[in-house]
Amino acid sequence: MQKLLRMLLSRVVLVGAAILIQILALVIVIWRFSNYFVYFYAVCALLSILVVMGIVNGKSNHAYKLAWIIPIMLFPIFGGLFFLMFGGNKSSKRNRRKMKEIADKMQDNLVQDQAILKRLEQDDRSAANQAKYIVKYSACPVYTNSSTEYLTPGERKFERMLEELKKAERYIFLEYFIINKGVMWDTILEILKEKAKQGVDVRVIYDDVGCILTLPYGYEKELESMGIKCCVFNPFVPVLSIRLNNRDHRKIAVIDGRIAFTGGINLADEYINVYEKHGHWKDASIAVQGDAVWSLTVMFLSMWSFLRKEDEDYEAFRPVSGDTGQLESGGYVQPFADSPLDDEAVGETVYLNLIGEAERYIYIYTPYLILDNEMNSALCMAAKRGVDVRIITPHIPDKWYVHSVSRCNYEALIESGVAIYEYTPGFVHAKTFVVDDLYAVVGTINLDYRSLFLHFECGVWMYKTKSISEVKEDFLKTLEICQRISLGNCRGELHYKKLGRTILKIFAPLM
Repeated sequence: MQKLLRMLLSRVVLVGAAILIQILALVIVIWRFSNYFVYFYAVCALLSILVVMGIVNGKSNHAYKLAWIIPIMLFPIFGGLFFLMFGGNKSSKRNRRKMKEIADKMQDNLVQDQAILKRLEQDDRSAANQAKYIVKYSACPVYTNSSTEYLTPGERKFERMLEELKKAERYIFLEYFIINKGVMWDTILEILKEKAKQGVDVRVIYDDVGCILTLPYGYEKELESMGIKCCVFNPFVPVLSIRLNNRDHRKIAVIDGRIAFTGGINLADEYINVYEKHGHWKDASIAVQGDAVWSLTVMFLSMWSFLRKEDEDYEAFRPVSGDTGQLESGGYVQPFADSPLDDEAVGETVYLNLIGEAERYIYIYTPYLILDNEMNSALCMAAKRGVDVRIITPHIPDKWYVHSVSRCNYEALIESGVAIYEYTPGFVHAKTFVVDDLYAVVGTINLDYRSLFLHFECGVWMYKTKSISEVKEDFLKTLEICQRISLGNCRGELHYKKLGRTILKIFAPLM
């Protein structure tokens, strides 16, 4: 009985009930207007036409436009109204203005060393052009004197992170999409509490929607009572008119400015295979040391300033002289951020640039293969020109409908020569690209619309670093326990499944 009561009083149930009440109220209002149906329908139809015109002339991705235009035209009474409520891929003007101020401050604190860029240009003009793009549109410099360590699966990242957290002397910054109580988070939390008692500046940011099923409401107050400063990104308010599309999907840990971690791994037990959620969980992370850690530090501080409404001196968080030392990276490292509050899809462009430059191979891990036309064409054209393109996706999905859309994309890719593999032991959550033994990206950015256009994301672009071979070797080793998907597998699917996937694909950008 107590378990049932707790479930009924849970935040998800209460939020769902509040939204349902609002939907019912909307239906009742429409029903009450039914006596004036002709006039009401005409007004709604006019609104929908205006909305469609706005969508067509907007800067959104074409697939996203189509996914909204179809339901709006099919259901003009609700379509235009629902787009105005839920369809915007931007935050409020006030938030955008505030984030612009933070972005400007981020740019002021991240200054490109032109000597490094010139050296890269001498080494490889194509690589330099990619780095210049990231500098210009993400404000994140490219560095030398930085080392990277590829960490997979999640257990390895967890182990390394614990080692480094215990060494913290000045500050610990954690920014994660999902935090869930269990072995992983409880172990980390004990260290955070101890460090806070020692006077270490401990700060945590978590996304409210990402944690809506994993953390209790008001958990930030619980952390604050332990001496841990905490901010919640974009708190979920059960109001139909609120825009909640933009989420903080980043996973960043920074310790004393000397080491940082990012990648696909959240702070929950399934990511370290303590809890089997979808079979074996395959994930990846990257540890960065040296000068490049500063970019990830500034990324965190910019988000913190936005949420906390505090104006801090970022320079106070520079690593103490001698903490980083001279590092033999043997290449170039460039952490970068991607924001949905501008009109530049940095994450997608970084990926497209890598695909376009590939001459020998492109190896990709992604949990979701929901491709827009640009990404699909780039992968197909790479394969057609003779590049060895291989992609590993999950065999056991976390969301059946998203996995169905992923599989809907298989046939066209395979026909063009792309090799698709599914990870038979379970679920792949890693987001990595490795190209020609020269380039790699490890980060938080999925190949789906939400990651590429709606979420705050981050990644690390690398050129000729030692960890690139580690990413490649891990990919090739993982292929040994994957199932390659053939055209026969695709064409042998039952017709009703194909039809269902085709319908789902139309609305893929909304997933």
